[in-house]
Amino acid sequence: MKFLDTNIFIRFLTDDVPEKADACEDIFKKAVAKQETLFTTDLVIAEIVWVLESFYELPKNEVQDKVEKILNTPNLTCPHKDLILSALILYNEKNIDYIDAYNALILKENGIEEVYSYDKHYDRINWLTRLEP
Repeated sequence: MKFLDTNIFIRFLTDDVPEKADACEDIFKKAVAKQETLFTTDLVIAEIVWVLESFYELPKNEVQDKVEKILNTPNLTCPHKDLILSALILYNEKNIDYIDAYNALILKENGIEEVYSYDKHYDRINWLTRLEP
């Protein structure tokens, strides 16, 4: 098993450096062909979202599509894949930050219904009550 860092995904998804994108694509092709087993983390996914939004200025629906594509790669393990996929939907549908969507779902899983925050994005989530200190 081999770990994939953020930059491998970014090169593949953006094709901004074609020769690197091709090399990264080969890694994914090996995974699909079951010649390679890959691993990444929630933090890498969060960084991918941030880079695609901030540097590449992609809209949320494109970011969601790209990240879903990589998470559905055969032989790629990400510990909280289902949570991440749900967070991507919430992030896009409610037009909120990805990290806020991820945190909201963690709160829901743990039965937490109130959040202290100045971030008004949480007001868009019907199962949370945002409180300002």
